Amino acid sequence: MNSHTTSHRGGGPEPQPFAGSRPTPGGTVRRTLLRTALTGAAALGAGLAAAPQATATTSTPGAPPRPGTPDEALRELAAGNRRWRAHRERHPHEDPALRRTLATAQRPFAVVLGCIDSRVPPELVFDQGLGDLMTVRTAGEVLDEAVLGSVAYGVLELAIPLVVVLGHQSCGAVRAAVQAEQSGERLPAHMQYLVDQIGPAIDHGAEGDARIDATVSANVRLVRSRLAAEPELAARVADGRLAIVGARYELTTQAVHRVA
Repeated sequence: MNSHTTSHRGGGPEPQPFAGSRPTPGGTVRRTLLRTALTGAAALGAGLAAAPQATATTSTPGAPPRPGTPDEALRELAAGNRRWRAHRERHPHEDPALRRTLATAQRPFAVVLGCIDSRVPPELVFDQGLGDLMTVRTAGEVLDEAVLGSVAYGVLELAIPLVVVLGHQSCGAVRAAVQAEQSGERLPAHMQYLVDQIGPAIDHGAEGDARIDATVSANVRLVRSRLAAEPELAARVADGRLAIVGARYELTTQAVHRVA
């Protein structure tokens, strides 16, 4: 994520968001069910606490300004990753006043769908703080209905302008998928589901560790394309309100770069 325009919160070069989508049916029903469930949960919560709930468009008094466009969100993440790489982290948005503000509202500016790997926590990699990122983490960034619903909630209900699918170097889930295909062995319990989902992304044009590394990027592209095919996400991409970006984190350099 590199750019040449200064961010309002962190500074740094301006990466360009990915564009394009391929709509498929099914998103409307999924969103209706999600909205119904969330409405019911909000009603239950109202009976337990009297604190007001802010909507996605409500400004949060005392909170720092939020990037409002895909480009602004990308610039902020790029600036944060540069600070991380340079060991100049700010650990922003952790002060007591902001914590009190966040008790009644949240306005994150990006959804990051990343791997569960303990070495790649998005808030650290992008040097962000409380209320900045909505993170969803599964082994190998694998999608299921719960993940799709979580991403949709961030975009459709909180008006988040950016979704980043974040793969990483030396992904154990990708390695397991490649090795399982080569050996023909099935993994125990629910881990086979992960292998099955990553399998279509396996790059057969390389061998050994190169195949695993190439598959990391191919898997990011696959997951990103599946998200971009969701009709209601695709509509927001088409009118410029949303970017869905593929990226990967290099453990050796701590750099995040886009996956085309």
